[in-house]
Amino acid sequence: MSVPDSVTGSATDEPALEPSADGAPTSLGTQAARQLATTTKSEPQMQAITSRWLLKSLPWVDVKGGTYRVNRRLQLRVGRGRVEFEQNGADDIRVIPRTLTELPALRGYDDGEVLKEIAGRFRVREVRAGQVLFEAGEPATEAYLVVHGRFARYTAGKYGEEEVIGVVTDGDQMGDEALGRPAPLWQSSVRAETAGVLMVLPWDVLREFTDRVPSLAAHLTAYAERQQRPVNRKGEAEVPVRAGHVGEPTLSGGFVDYDLAPREYELSLTQTVLRVHSRVADLYNEPMDQTQQQLRLTVEEIRERQEWELVNNREFGLLHNADYGQRISTYSGPPTPDDMDELLSMRRKTRLFLAHPKAIAAFFRQCNKRGLVPGTANVDGHEVPAWRGVPIFPCGKIPISETHTSSIIALRTGEADQGVVGLYQTGLPEEFQPGLNVRFMGIDQAAVIKYLVTAYYSLAILVPDAAGVLENVQIGRNAD
Repeated sequence: MSVPDSVTGSATDEPALEPSADGAPTSLGTQAARQLATTTKSEPQMQAITSRWLLKSLPWVDVKGGTYRVNRRLQLRVGRGRVEFEQNGADDIRVIPRTLTELPALRGYDDGEVLKEIAGRFRVREVRAGQVLFEAGEPATEAYLVVHGRFARYTAGKYGEEEVIGVVTDGDQMGDEALGRPAPLWQSSVRAETAGVLMVLPWDVLREFTDRVPSLAAHLTAYAERQQRPVNRKGEAEVPVRAGHVGEPTLSGGFVDYDLAPREYELSLTQTVLRVHSRVADLYNEPMDQTQQQLRLTVEEIRERQEWELVNNREFGLLHNADYGQRISTYSGPPTPDDMDELLSMRRKTRLFLAHPKAIAAFFRQCNKRGLVPGTANVDGHEVPAWRGVPIFPCGKIPISETHTSSIIALRTGEADQGVVGLYQTGLPEEFQPGLNVRFMGIDQAAVIKYLVTAYYSLAILVPDAAGVLENVQIGRNAD
């Protein structure tokens, strides 16, 4: 039915409606009109949701028994850990005795009193920037623990130039490799790049302990004997093989020995109790189900915490469980292309880098200074930055320290490649998503409905070189 012109009005025939002289509206206002209109609503939004690239990139292994055992070949060359310190002032610095077992030679030694006595014999030594601690070829007479500072290992190149072969930073040690050698010599020179603090122990003191403590002498002797056994380039017990021979020589026999105490990963969990009042669940469900929206945002929060745990958990997180032999420090502070190349070269088939967005920006600044343009990689339809073809995924779960430094993680993934795998269990009772279930807990006397929301997960590094970390990544902008 058409509406008469007298009702609709015409822009050419009638002037626009004006308010009355007393200011009263002459037409229905929008606030009143909304009482008869249905608004268009969005779902509840949540700022804390991130891309969660780590959860998406990991291959997930279904762990039906709740525990995942990582079997490996027998490892004869024990990896290094990091010694820790307690500091009560500039001059009152002490080694935490139990952390001395992070030194390869003391790994597994359990006499706490002896460790405490050894820790008490370390002495503080301050060094200045540019100071040379020792030169290659000199006798090794002391062991060093780095409390603070940056030290460069260098040696003379083939043509007489200086070659930097590594960086030593907080918690690292120098000199323990001399154990078991009759007349040890330093294999490289070390120079302080910054002012630093060391804890120093003369080897004569350790010899005094071995002469006085039979258990320590026996432990160090066993360690020296293990060091003499043949190993492959990764420190595993060697299998004798022969190649290039002619005729019919007698072939050596052997077997592949296994680690008798493999590590087992139990599934960890993140839980919360979702509480929804029955009146809300019954009455306020149009156009959106309130319970489903509450559950959706709760699951998002749990998944965010799950990724945080995979990065930071002390039991299985990447930052705390990456082998110390797979950790390197930036040479100059900011993450340079040279640092990324070194991190990339430490493993085969690196599948991805994980870095805080600010660390990625710092890396791009270094590329800009050199006139380099990082490439990109297409991952599930998304263009992400890449270096040497390996995608660099942003991960805000990697922490930034008080000194404005962060870390960059490199991963090889998958069981087939002996990489890093995520662990979960499917087929859970009342499963809502793989590895996550929602269980009804009943209604209390306050008419509140409760649901237990649980995610089960963990992470396993199958072999040490599957994960590497570039540490001490400076993310601040240098003043030009």
